[in-house]
Amino acid sequence: MMASIGEFDPLNTRVPATKIEVTVSCRSLLDVDTFSKSDPGMFFGRTEVIDNTRNPDFVRKFVLDFFFEEKQNLRFDVYNVDSRSCNISKHDFLGQTFCTLGEIIGSRGGRLEKTLSGDPGPHLGIPGKKCGIIILTAEELSNCRDIATMQLCANKLDKKDFFGKSDPFLVFYRSNEDGTFTICHKTEVIKNTLNPVWQPFTIPVRALCNGDYDRTVKVDVYDWDRDGSHDFIGEFTTSYRELSRGQNQFNVYEVLNPKKKGKKKKYINSGTVSDISLCIFYIYLNRTQLNFTVAIDFTASNGNPSQPTSLHYMSPYQMNAYAMALKAVGEIIQDYDSDKLFPAYGFGAKLPPDGKISHAFPLNGDSDNSNCVGIEGVLEAYFQSLRTVQLYGPTNFAPVINKVANCAAEITDGSQYFVLLMITDGVISDMVQTKEAVVNAASLPMSIIIVGVGPAEFDAMEELDGDEVRVSSRGRLAERDIVQFVPFRDYIDRSGNQVLSMARLAKDVLAEIPDQVVSFMKSRGIEPRPALSSSPLAEVHQHM
Repeated sequence: MMASIGEFDPLNTRVPATKIEVTVSCRSLLDVDTFSKSDPGMFFGRTEVIDNTRNPDFVRKFVLDFFFEEKQNLRFDVYNVDSRSCNISKHDFLGQTFCTLGEIIGSRGGRLEKTLSGDPGPHLGIPGKKCGIIILTAEELSNCRDIATMQLCANKLDKKDFFGKSDPFLVFYRSNEDGTFTICHKTEVIKNTLNPVWQPFTIPVRALCNGDYDRTVKVDVYDWDRDGSHDFIGEFTTSYRELSRGQNQFNVYEVLNPKKKGKKKKYINSGTVSDISLCIFYIYLNRTQLNFTVAIDFTASNGNPSQPTSLHYMSPYQMNAYAMALKAVGEIIQDYDSDKLFPAYGFGAKLPPDGKISHAFPLNGDSDNSNCVGIEGVLEAYFQSLRTVQLYGPTNFAPVINKVANCAAEITDGSQYFVLLMITDGVISDMVQTKEAVVNAASLPMSIIIVGVGPAEFDAMEELDGDEVRVSSRGRLAERDIVQFVPFRDYIDRSGNQVLSMARLAKDVLAEIPDQVVSFMKSRGIEPRPALSSSPLAEVHQHM
């Protein structure tokens, strides 16, 4: 497609009031190819060519200077491209239309539909014949100059090809004020896979959302077909703000097909799309065993477990905050721990029979084997310990961190990764030693999740969560950020829905684990198996 501007005098042009982006789509174009559909592809500029379709949505836009006080005439010519020739006269003319830029802008919702007509020239179409519809959409561009860079992958997409898998690609659309969507980007096609990894791409933020970070972005997932009748796999919606968080908090989008969702009761989704770092994490899980360890605060500040005011109170009607945090995180992470045996410790209690204070005692009472079977086993051991030990103090973190770190130090080849969940109600008593332990552990295959329960101020905990400032000890900076701290009270559902509270907590505390696993592996030069280079990136198909 070609666009030209009439009556344009560069010598007398004034400073434009604004810049307008014009998007072009066509419907019901003439089918001039004998054995395939048309390949439409405008002279202010030209769009890209789209193969084998009579209903193209062009990704390439035209950015025009808009002068309210001037009549800016436009002509749009649509051609069927049959060869690589740059000479437009070598291609089949499909139709043309005339309008002004003001006409597009002044249309309802900035969307103008015009009929394409033939031109009476010697080689151009059929004179006077209606040759389809052209849809022109105009939007004022913001002054946003940001550039977005992203790389996405998918997992377990629906199989669409009879003799193979699928050939997936993504199409991005930004939402318009009238509820419609405008195409703004297409990825390349990845051949014959249900788990594609697309190449990184950059896109101006104003093209994606016109500078509005919370504007809806819709993404369609298709299976490419040579004849242009691409099969719809599913869709998801997001925003640039949410996409940009993917660098630090992993986004996983369910790909949903509305037709399947309405017909099949057991339908869950048609796969997922996520940030590339999460895909790398999934690949590492093919070779890496996650080892989950629990440590629970048994200091006296929690209150007498027999009293309802205690954070350790065992109500017959609902779980306490410790049990909720443990169950929420543990039930997700246990899926990646094949033996389902979890070391579980308590700290800050006096132990029977002599009342010795311990900061790393096994909840099951077995000093030779602290493993509990499954999360239910950990919960059972926790409740049993509440009946046998005396809550005391102080709140020392370093001993149990060092205990897990010693295990992690024995296996640093990438085959094992250790996740320590610590649940506490108060201020750390051994902050100097804890910082030292965290700095040492940061060079090991290990992550630490800290959940704060109760009403206490947890300012000191934020110091360990090195999102803003990396933890340091004796002048040494932690090699990686391995600590994630959250106060449980921020996730409690006001209606008292414990399931919802637990789901919110688990989502946030586990969000940084994939990146921490990947950062350790990369720091040691450990490649995922199979390596990403063996994925179908080499089989990219450019016929879009």
